Amino acid sequence: MKKIRLLFLLLSLSVGSVVAQELPSRDKILEVTKRVNEYLMTKKYPDPTAVMPYYSRNKVYESNIWTRAVYYEGLMALYSIYPDNRYYDYAMRWAEFHKWGMRGDDTTTRNADNYCCAQTYIDLYRLTPRPEMLTKTIALCDMLVNSPQIEDWTWIDAIQMGMPVLVKLGTLKGDSRYYEKAYDMYMWSRNTHAGGLYNEAEGLWWRDKDFIPPYKEPNGEDCYWSRGNGWVVAALVRVLDELPQDAPHRNQYIKDLRAMCKAAKACQREDGYWNVSLHDESNFGGKEVSGTSLFIYGMAWGINNGILDREEYLPVVAKAWNTMVKEAVHKNGFLGYVQGTGKEPKDGQPVTFKSKPDFEDYGVGCFLLAGSEIYKL
Repeated sequence: MKKIRLLFLLLSLSVGSVVAQELPSRDKILEVTKRVNEYLMTKKYPDPTAVMPYYSRNKVYESNIWTRAVYYEGLMALYSIYPDNRYYDYAMRWAEFHKWGMRGDDTTTRNADNYCCAQTYIDLYRLTPRPEMLTKTIALCDMLVNSPQIEDWTWIDAIQMGMPVLVKLGTLKGDSRYYEKAYDMYMWSRNTHAGGLYNEAEGLWWRDKDFIPPYKEPNGEDCYWSRGNGWVVAALVRVLDELPQDAPHRNQYIKDLRAMCKAAKACQREDGYWNVSLHDESNFGGKEVSGTSLFIYGMAWGINNGILDREEYLPVVAKAWNTMVKEAVHKNGFLGYVQGTGKEPKDGQPVTFKSKPDFEDYGVGCFLLAGSEIYKL
């Protein structure tokens, strides 16, 4: 009798575990994704042209900086599965206000944060092409392609901000020079800068040269910042989504995406989130949405495109998505547990359900990318 009871208990636990890993219906995924977007689009920033207050400083920023550009990446992903004209109009008003230009209207900038907005300009051009929409983007990318310099992306966030711009334009123009430049710049960051920011043995990236050993976390581990690694995952996804199947460097990007997702899977928290410090939960450990969203965006895309095994990674994605929806999304759509801007675990703290990051937009963008891709599962 005891053996039967034990078997029944084990079966019950097993079934419960499987049920816990299931994704909600598409309707529910879409509802919460739309709700989070609606809060930012209609309640927080009803005017897409307005300057952005920086909460922890007495300063404002124009609305085409990287934080807002990442939001529009997410909005265009949402538009691709739910083509509400309001989303298109909102993005168009923003782009036209900035005259389709980079931050500071500078087509000579090499700072990827300043031209991340061009990802959305290209997406909008594809919907309703007019030459003036990409004049400045082409000028900037041609400047990058036609100069020998490749040492621009000295911090890993820049890979997400900059690399998809070059690859998207290369695909649009059918010009592989943009692919080659993106690859050269990526591989310089990966292998050369400060000895290489990518640790192939761990499948993770140091955020910049300041965190390469001998720098260590309080527990003695290397410092791998969650959102920073999430940026690289997102960059690889957005590049692979554009590259032709026979593109020369596609296999390199697939290899890196697989290695990073494997590494992320191994350090997922029991509750589904990822800590801001991937290998040290004692260093400002806790729930964090932006890095978590970027990891499951990459994993969901990998599943959808046959690069990652569905049985292995779907439970990881489902656990993370379900816990974010349950614990981080307010009823009005405000998104909690988003770490503020910075480059390491201590920045933007504290991170809580009610805490407001210095910028709210990029966290929403990350969440929209995740929701839009998970919807396709």
